Amino acid sequence: MLKQVVIAIGRALHVVREVIYGMTLYGWAHELDKARDERERLFAILVYGDLLGIPILPPYYTLRLLPFVVPVMGTWRRSVLRERDLTDLFDQEIG
Repeated sequence: MLKQVVIAIGRALHVVREVIYGMTLYGWAHELDKARDERERLFAILVYGDLLGIPILPPYYTLRLLPFVVPVMGTWRRSVLRERDLTDLFDQEIG
């Protein structure tokens, strides 16, 4: 019986913690994730600009940066080729 009460209190504290996080820090964390994704896309374009016909970096430096780009190539390709509309440009809250 006591074990069930302790488990219920633990779950309640977890829910309260998640609600407070959602009310205070979630927006910041979301914006930081978006900024990190934008930086990763820019980095991939810098490294793979030759594929798009934009020679930005000399090939020597491109090959040196290649190991850092390979793990994010799949997500980069999906994010660049994703269809966007006007509402994606304005992700700000109104009000």
